[in-house]
Amino acid sequence: MQEKDMVLDILSGTKAGIGNYAKVITECSNQNLRQKFQQMRDCDEKFQYDLYKIAEQKGYYHPASAANPQDMQAVQSNLARDMG
Repeated sequence: MQEKDMVLDILSGTKAGIGNYAKVITECSNQNLRQKFQQMRDCDEKFQYDLYKIAEQKGYYHPASAANPQDMQAVQSNLARDMG
């Protein structure tokens, strides 16, 4: 297996695991256990981001193009309206 394939596989698995933490955290009634899962999620999010940056630098991963400023402002406005 090539390094690129391994890195992308780990990124994919880590992102899936982070999504699972969200489900577990929202259903956890024990505060200590909930905090432990949150800490684990935070560590995995940091690991995923660090690995993503390495993959991007090596040319293994190409993120989507940045949104234009008008689209970003529209999303922010909609979120503010919906949360306000």
